[in-house]
Formats: sequence, C-alpha cells, structure tokens
Amino acid sequence: MEYVIVRGPGEIEIRLFERGVGETMSSGTGSCASAVAAIASGRVASPVTVVAPGGAQTVRWEKQENQVYLRGPATLVCRGEFFV
Repeated sequence: MEYVIVRGPGEIEIRLFERGVGETMSSGTGSCASAVAAIASGRVASPVTVVAPGGAQTVRWEKQENQVYLRGPATLVCRGEFFV
C-alpha cells in the first residue's frame, strides 16, 4: 500500500507499507505504480521525481510505448545466508 502526496508538477512523495512487514524505506514497484497513477490522473507530468524515505528516484512513463522506466541508486541494506 502506498500513500502519495503531490509536491509539484514533477514530484511526488510516497510512504510505503508492505503486508507482514510494515513501513519500508523504498520500493521500485511501488514508486513506479505511484508515479504512473499520478501521471494518469493528470496530477503530474512525466518524468516524475519520487521521494521515498530511502531516497529519491525518477520514473518516466512512455504511454505510447506502454513502458515505465525507473532510475535511481541501489544500496545493499542487509545480507543473509540460508542453509538447506
């Protein structure tokens, strides 16, 4: 679930909540979905800066091609091992 606030013609701010986890710092899928919804509803224009607690990303929606592009930094936040 995402909560979205439109901050300007090319910027939205989001808060993300995942079932079973709670609030998360960022989500590529959530950022893209929030940006496309804001663009489709006429509240912002592509490309959109998506500001999440974990940092900012840029989402561009090429409506004619039905393509969504996400650009931003990626950071490893944890590492684990699973033994079978």
